Amino acid sequence: MKKRLISFLVAAVAAVAFVAPSAIAADLTDVGYIDQAQLASLPVFQSANAQLAQYQAQMQQRYSGLVKNAKTAADKQRLVMQYQQAMSDKQREVIGPIYARTQMAIANVADAKKLSIVVDKRIVVYGGQDITKDVISLVTSPKAIAPPSATPPTSEIGFVDQSALDDAQKVKDAATQLQQYQQSEQKIYADKLKSAKTDVDKQQIIADFNKTMQDKKDALLTPLINQTKAVTATIAKSKNLLLVVDRADVVYGGTDITQDVQNALSK
Repeated sequence: MKKRLISFLVAAVAAVAFVAPSAIAADLTDVGYIDQAQLASLPVFQSANAQLAQYQAQMQQRYSGLVKNAKTAADKQRLVMQYQQAMSDKQREVIGPIYARTQMAIANVADAKKLSIVVDKRIVVYGGQDITKDVISLVTSPKAIAPPSATPPTSEIGFVDQSALDDAQKVKDAATQLQQYQQSEQKIYADKLKSAKTDVDKQQIIADFNKTMQDKKDALLTPLINQTKAVTATIAKSKNLLLVVDRADVVYGGTDITQDVQNALSK
């Protein structure tokens, strides 16, 4: 229930803009974008993913037997943690160097084009500079990629780390309340289902349960959403930001206001 409990806060935050579209078009010439799907389809990534998938299949086969024969819950938990650590280590070994080279290529291209931020293509509707081909050319070249000569310039595009906001105490409290409420309502509606005489009655009971849960979720989350949006807008204005997006959509650069938002929400 906690997982991405207020993930749709992203929509509220990403919608924060403070100038007319014409002004945005004029001011955001230092914004680039990249098609990460194209990057993922490169042979070097495809090969790495295939290698990782093969390793995962081998590890699953090995650990499934070990977990099945484990004598205690603690032993099972220990084996699960070993499996997760092994997969994490392998991912760093296989994907890590390729990812690092790609990030270096993006930084170099952005530096050469004087870009203050690079975002994922999927959030771009109009404008910006497409640097996908330049990055791919650099990634696939045989030469080493040197670090960029400078850090990205100050950007008028800000971002917040949604996963960090989801770890706020207020969100955790809301998650706990929602989970407890769900458990209590499930017992009530389970008894109603047992007493239902027809399939139509059962469908109505299920529909009523879903509505009850949605209403409770809205009641718990709406205040958090409104508060987060208001805080984000205030901070963005104080920093003269034109737009704020989710951290997941930022590939390079940008102005991080996550800590500012967290501090304001904790008051």
